[in-house]
Amino acid sequence: MMRSPSSWAVAVRKPDGAIAAVCKPITSPMAKRRIYRLPVVRGVIALGESLAIGFRALAISAQYAAQEEDEDGEVKTELSRGQLIFAFAISIGFAVMLFKVGPALITSRIGFKSTGAFVVVEGLIRVGIFILYLSLISLLPDLKRVFQYHAAEHKAINAYEAGEELTPERVQRFSLIHPRCGTAFLLWVMVIAIFVFAFFGRPPWYWLIATRILLLPVIAGIAYELIRFAGKHQSNTYVMALLAPGLWLQRLTTRQPTLDQIEVSIRALREVLDSEKQAVPSAAARVEVMA
Repeated sequence: MMRSPSSWAVAVRKPDGAIAAVCKPITSPMAKRRIYRLPVVRGVIALGESLAIGFRALAISAQYAAQEEDEDGEVKTELSRGQLIFAFAISIGFAVMLFKVGPALITSRIGFKSTGAFVVVEGLIRVGIFILYLSLISLLPDLKRVFQYHAAEHKAINAYEAGEELTPERVQRFSLIHPRCGTAFLLWVMVIAIFVFAFFGRPPWYWLIATRILLLPVIAGIAYELIRFAGKHQSNTYVMALLAPGLWLQRLTTRQPTLDQIEVSIRALREVLDSEKQAVPSAAARVEVMA
């Protein structure tokens, strides 16, 4: 799956070996109101859009894999709005409980008196659970294939940004790591949370849970700005050194892809690039693309 400023596309390898692709426009609130384009606020909006698009892309890929097509060869249906909202709520609820509320409650049981020690230990527990979670799911055979496609997306974007010809053989030479990866984003959400939560000390358990949930959008918005800045300053040694932990963590969520997997990622990339040319013919040659 690839996303550009005004569209997103998903490409799927069908059981018969052909590649199917769906490209859809993005109608973002950021294009309608200036307030939604403000720093941090735009990060919250972008995160919500990315989650919604991700669920829709998964639904499309699953339906193509099952050959659920109509007479014209198009996907019959996508998930309904209600189904998307339900899946979204379950996923977010699980993540918040596991990575936000859980570490806070565990740390509160330990009984730290110092606010600084409490917040730091909570952050370390949170990062530890996150790394353990990624390590365990990476052992699942089906997830290994997902991580291969994840790396194929990164390689295609790296090749595009380097001005290289988009062929599987040439794209394969590029790194499977990319600064704008969601894995790096999640790690920075957890690190930034340490500093944000430090301002609230160690409140009663009910406020402890409330702050971990209610402040998540703010933390995500700050993390988004950091990742966005890094994506535009990849040649800066100091910036990349700062982001190094997030780049290392991508080793857990990427695996070396095959050429046929890279071919699928290239197809998705071409779809959004073609869409950008149609939407803004006079736009700059280089478009910022995210996977």
